[in-house]
Amino acid sequence: MTELKEHDKDINSFLEFASEDAAASVAASANQDGPLAGLTFGVKDNIAVEGMHLTCGSKMLKDFVSPYDATAVRKLKEAGAVCVGKTNLDEFGMGSSTDNSALAVTNNPWDLECVCGGSSGGSAAAVAAGLVPFALGTDTGGSVRQPASFCGVYGLKPTYGVVSRFGLVAYASSLEVCGILADSVDTTRKVFEVIKGKDGSDQTSIDHIPASADAETVAVLAGDLGLKPEVETAYKKAVDGLKSSGMKIIEVELPMLDYGIAAYYTIAMAEASANLARYNGVRYGHRSAEAGSFEDLMRMSRDEGFGDEVKLRILLGTYVLRSGFQDQYYTRAQKIRTAVRNEFDGVFTKADMIMLPAFPTAAFKHGDQSLDQFQQKLADKFTVAANLSGMPAMSVPVSVENGLPVGMQLMAPVFAEERIFKVAEKLAEVLPPAACPLSMAGQRTTEAK
Repeated sequence: MTELKEHDKDINSFLEFASEDAAASVAASANQDGPLAGLTFGVKDNIAVEGMHLTCGSKMLKDFVSPYDATAVRKLKEAGAVCVGKTNLDEFGMGSSTDNSALAVTNNPWDLECVCGGSSGGSAAAVAAGLVPFALGTDTGGSVRQPASFCGVYGLKPTYGVVSRFGLVAYASSLEVCGILADSVDTTRKVFEVIKGKDGSDQTSIDHIPASADAETVAVLAGDLGLKPEVETAYKKAVDGLKSSGMKIIEVELPMLDYGIAAYYTIAMAEASANLARYNGVRYGHRSAEAGSFEDLMRMSRDEGFGDEVKLRILLGTYVLRSGFQDQYYTRAQKIRTAVRNEFDGVFTKADMIMLPAFPTAAFKHGDQSLDQFQQKLADKFTVAANLSGMPAMSVPVSVENGLPVGMQLMAPVFAEERIFKVAEKLAEVLPPAACPLSMAGQRTTEAK
C-alpha cells in the first residue's frame, strides 16, 4: 500500500487507501479460486465499501463512513478481488473533469497539467497509472466513458439495470449505472460477468439476457461533428481500423443528438434535486454549527456542505419540477428521451453497432477557460444518448495524439455487451492501446485467472 500511495502522490487518484492491516486481512481471506483472484481494484467514492468513507467528493459527506458494501463491491470481493481504496470524483458525480471535487484535485497521469475527465476521473487515472487493473465508476451521462477516453483506458457503461445500484449514492436514478474502468477488454469482460445480475436490494435491477454477439456492420456518423483536430484524426483511424478488421462501415445521421443534451440535463437535474433533498443537516451529513433555528439548520448546512455546481443543478432541477412547469420541461424532456431511443433503434435495424466519439476534445488543461462548465455540458452530446436510451456503450482507446490518448465509444442494443467486447478486441489488434508513461502496471500482474 505504501508503494501505491507514493506513486499516487502527484496524481491524487485516490481519496482514501485501505489500511495495511485491513488490506492484508482482506487479501488473506479472499477467495483464491475466484475468477478475479489476485486482482486489486479501486471504487469511486460514491459507491459504498464497508468501513471506508463514502464522501461523494463533497464536504457534505466528508466524515461519513459506510456500514455496508454495495452489491457490486460485495460480488467483487466474493470473486476474490481486493479493494485497495476509494477514488476521487466530481462532487456527487456532477462534472466532466474531477476538478469539481471538494476534497482533492486529480491529475491526468499522461500529463499532470491536464484533467483526468469526470466524474469517474479518479478511477480512470488510477487504472491508467497502473495502481489497479480495474476500478468501479458510475456513468450518468458519460462519467465512465469520457474519463476513460482522457486516460487511455477501457470504460464500460452497461445496459441500464443489469448491474445493481444498491450502495450507489443516488444522483439521477433513471440514468445512472455502475460501470467499469479497466486496463484491457479481457479484464472488463471478467469484471462485468461478476457484477451483473438482478439484485433483490435494487428494484430497478434486471437479469442480463445476452443478445447476439455477432457484429458485421458498424454505423459511423456522417458530416462535420465539431471535433477538435486530434479527435477527428483518431475517429478516422478508428474507422480505418474497423475496416481493416473486416467490419462493414455505413454512415448515418443522428439529428436527435442535438436535442439529447437539453433533455438529459433537464431530467438529471430534476432527479438530482429530489435525491439530494435528503442532505438537510438533520439525519446525516454536514450539520452547520452556526444555525440558530431549524430553518437555518437546513439552509446553512446545505449552503456550507454543497459546492457551486451541485447547488446550480439542485436549483435548476427544483425549477423544472415546479407546479406548472413539469409539462413544459420535465415531461417534454422525457418525450425527447423516447425519440432518442427510437432513433438509435432505427439505426440498429441497419447496423450491429454504432461508433461515436466519446468527447469532442482530448484531455484539457486544468482551468482551461475555453471549456468552462457550460461548454463541458454541451460536449456530452455523444455520451448522453446511451444513458437516455439505457443501451450499453464502452470507450475504447484508439490513438495517442499530441501526447494524449483519445478514445471512441462503441454503442450497441440492450444486453449486447459481448458484441461490444468482441469488436473492441478487434480494434485492439489493429490499434493496440499505448501504455501511460507514468504507469506502474509492469510491477504487478493485471490479468485475472
